[in-house]
Formats: sequence, C-alpha cells, structure tokens
Amino acid sequence: MIEILNPTRLARAKDTGALVADILHTLKGRSTVGTNLLDIDRWAKAMIVEAGAQSCYVDYAPSFGRGPFGHYICTAVNDAVLHGRPYDYKLADGDLLTLDLAVSTGGVAADAAISFIVGDARPPESVALINATERALAAGIAAAGPGARIGDISHAIGTVLSEAGYSINTEFGGHGIGSTMHQDPHVSNTGRPGRGYKLRPGLLLALEPWVMADTAELVTDADGWTLRSATGCRTAHSEHTIAITDDGAEILTLPK
Repeated sequence: MIEILNPTRLARAKDTGALVADILHTLKGRSTVGTNLLDIDRWAKAMIVEAGAQSCYVDYAPSFGRGPFGHYICTAVNDAVLHGRPYDYKLADGDLLTLDLAVSTGGVAADAAISFIVGDARPPESVALINATERALAAGIAAAGPGARIGDISHAIGTVLSEAGYSINTEFGGHGIGSTMHQDPHVSNTGRPGRGYKLRPGLLLALEPWVMADTAELVTDADGWTLRSATGCRTAHSEHTIAITDDGAEILTLPK
C-alpha cells in the first residue's frame, strides 16, 4: 500500500519524527564506553512510554525475523548492520554503534537511524563508512520532490555509495511509512533515474543507506534477527523519514 497523508496527519508525522530524533539524540549521548546494549533498550522503552508513544518494534514479527522482535530499539555493533537485537554487551572504545528507532504517535510512524563511534577512538575505516552513508542520505533527500521518481532517489544514493568504493546490497532498503512502519514503495539503495513510482506531496519515505566495508553479503545471527556482514567487516547505516511537499523534501527526524 502507498499512503498519502493529509495535512492533519502530516502534522502528526512531524511530531512523531521529532520524538524519534530526540530519543536517538539522547541515547547517543548516553552511549559511552561500558554502556550495556540492554540499558539502551530500557532507556528507549522508558522514553517511548513517557511520551505516550507506541513502539513499532517490540511486537514486530515479519517473515524475515524469528518471532516478535521483543525490544524497543535496534542496536547494531561493528559487523552488525540491520535489525540488531539488543543483548548483554558492554560497549568498548572504538565500537561502531548504529541505533535504529521507529515509533508511532497519533497513528503515524517515523523511523530513523544513526551510526557513530563510541569513546575517543576514531578508526579511519569506521569514519569513512559513516560519512559515506550520511552523504548518500543527503543525496537521496536532495533528489526527492514532487515529480521525481523513486529511481531518482535510489540512483542518487547508489552513486555516492559506489563512488566511495562500497558494494551495495539490494535485499533491504528504504520504504514508505505512515500508519504502519513498512509500506510501499520500496526504495533501493541503487537504481536507475526516471524509473519507479512518481512522488506526490503527502508521501512519507524512510530513506536508509547502509553499507559494509568489503562485502555486499549478509548473514543472519543466531538470534534470528541481527544481520551481519558475511566477512565480519564493519558496517554503517543512516536513516531519516522525509515528507514530500510542494517545495521538495522535508526531513521529519531532525532533533529539535
């Protein structure tokens, strides 16, 4: 289903996006050397509940996962890139951590992800990975607007990632979002311009470039959820929810 939001529901989407952004910003500040991933999950739950919002993850049970996710946030460390299920692990200096969060308020969802390095270390490979996904996300957003097509966004994202030297996996990518977290249209992280669904004002999209340092192959962890690089290399993932407007794309998941 492709959902187009009216102005009232778009206003709710902005509120949801701001909440997602503020929670991620707070969690990033708390994620220091020695922080346990399970503590991050507990903090996320507390902030979601306090805001009167609903988690899009805790009861989520799609075909590619093993039963309900059971947690309130995805925490992916180093070689984990997507759907990272929190577990008993304390962050170390130099770890590359991705936090991915989706919540719903007022019947409208928003989804965002940030990757960052924990502590004082700055491994060059990790910095490059994060920068590439952030640049690709910015390029995808710039390509989005009324009259553009999904392929224009995919092409913009893929160009940045491939020029940075990364292989692109097309199993998972961006997606429509609205009353539910995952909707059509699918937004691949590479594609041909001028192809695909024509963007309309009121459409919400979650754009999410992600890469692995030296492979495009994923493996599923024993938890049935966490997706890791097949070679054990590091990974990064950046995501915003945007709204297509008459003037272009508005980012809904920026911190206040």
